[in-house]
Amino acid sequence: MVVKVYYSSVSSNMEIKKKQQRIRNVLDGKKIEVEYVDMSSDPKHKDEMRELMKDPKALPPQIFIDNEYLGNYDAFDEAVEMGTLLQWLKLSS
Repeated sequence: MVVKVYYSSVSSNMEIKKKQQRIRNVLDGKKIEVEYVDMSSDPKHKDEMRELMKDPKALPPQIFIDNEYLGNYDAFDEAVEMGTLLQWLKLSS
């Protein structure tokens, strides 16, 4: 199972940048293997993310396990705060 984070390396929105950096810091700190998909490198990545979510207006960051949508930054942050991140990511029972 692969944790996949869709993000944008080119964003003028500071809030999005902060959220993306926090996700990266937490996952790297926990040594969780992650595939980061940069939506700004290829428009097909944005379309792919939105299709998987069934939301034509979704913005990054968005988190998946394989191709199963888990949630956005708020869901991720809640799992971190509750101490249930590994369960939320389906990496532990």
